[in-house]
Amino acid sequence: MNNKPIILFAIGQFDEHCLNSLAQDISVEYRWPVVVQSVEMDLNPFYDENRRQYDGNKLLKAIELIDTETYFKKIGLFQIDLFIPILTYIFGQAVFNGNSGIVSAFRLKNELYGLKPDHPLLFKRFKKVIIHELGHSLGLIHCQHPKCVMRSSTYVEDIDQKSAHFCSSCKLKLDKLI
Repeated sequence: MNNKPIILFAIGQFDEHCLNSLAQDISVEYRWPVVVQSVEMDLNPFYDENRRQYDGNKLLKAIELIDTETYFKKIGLFQIDLFIPILTYIFGQAVFNGNSGIVSAFRLKNELYGLKPDHPLLFKRFKKVIIHELGHSLGLIHCQHPKCVMRSSTYVEDIDQKSAHFCSSCKLKLDKLI
């Protein structure tokens, strides 16, 4: 059994208490140690002038290149607007059955939709997307159960409608994968 921790690489400004709470909650959901590390990264090479967004594919590759021997899985946390060429935007992305993923809080913020800031809701959304992307890195596919964290989310409302937990079917699959 692998005893290396999952690591959340915080790239940009994040509240330390929020990061520690995320790590704790994700550790409980996966029953695996989760640690947080702040990382300095020049994001300019990932910026697409035409789209005025950051290229998720390139960022994911950059996260993949960070030390893989020390950690079981790696997730880069950002506060920037991410895209991949075939989609207008993404909340996150992971290498299926790989060791890396990325998640951004940018499109999870109420302010982007003309609403008042809601930090507890932002935290819940961010946590769900991180758990979801880690699931993909472990080999889980999208689930049709409406409340499962592995259900696909096109819009932020889709994230709000699902829970931060795996359905019984995905939990069984996850237990076999870990």
